[in-house]
Amino acid sequence: MSKVFRFAPAVKELRLHLCQKSSTSEGARKFIEQFYVNLKQQNPTTPILIRECSNINPTLWTRYEYGIEKQIPLTGMNAEQVLNAVESLTSKTTAANANRSAK
Repeated sequence: MSKVFRFAPAVKELRLHLCQKSSTSEGARKFIEQFYVNLKQQNPTTPILIRECSNINPTLWTRYEYGIEKQIPLTGMNAEQVLNAVESLTSKTTAANANRSAK
């Protein structure tokens, strides 16, 4: 990751759920290999949790201030698409904006 990628202040936690072996989670696994270290270095105070479970569809969860959570399914995405999903959920400036634009 060459650019600076800091999470918005409203972001309190990022969780990535994935399967260790399924082809649907391959992009999520590659994302972790390619981007996790730099992402964590640029956001050292925000928890970034990786949750592995057999036969689960990969999903990205973001928790904002006031306990608001948003998710994006990552099934079949490649590592760059997963990075774009992370960017779309973590660039929100407030939880209210997240409510309006995330699904």
